[in-house]
Amino acid sequence: MKPERRSILKRLFASVTGVTGLGMATSKAEASAAPQKEVFNVTNEQDVPLFSGSTKFGNLVFVAGKGYHKEGDIKVHTDEVLKELEKELIKAGSSMDKVLKVNVFLHDLNDYKGMNEVYKGRFGSKPPVRTTVAVYGGVPGDSLVEMDCIAYI
Repeated sequence: MKPERRSILKRLFASVTGVTGLGMATSKAEASAAPQKEVFNVTNEQDVPLFSGSTKFGNLVFVAGKGYHKEGDIKVHTDEVLKELEKELIKAGSSMDKVLKVNVFLHDLNDYKGMNEVYKGRFGSKPPVRTTVAVYGGVPGDSLVEMDCIAYI
């Protein structure tokens, strides 16, 4: 009876050791395959990186706020901002259809309707979630609208 019990205990111990060893090997493999952050269009201030136009991490793309700093009404500004977002997304391997979240910053809340007229349909049939706010003091620069987004690849 004792030899059988020892044999069972040895097999149980071997099984636990094998599973634990496999788990450790998997953890090491996952750690070495961790995604790396990629940045695009880095803006420097006094030769020190300040921010990126977009950042890619794993299958996510984060696009920094885009504005339009030329003449035009809210419709012109919105159209140009959306074109800039699309350029950044394509550069990172994504598209407007893959946008999950958009933040819209308006210089004036009275421009909400005009911005929406140009915005609608630009992200496909399944639009992203969106937050829209009017910014106290206005959007930096001469832009009437600024937008940023998060997308997947």
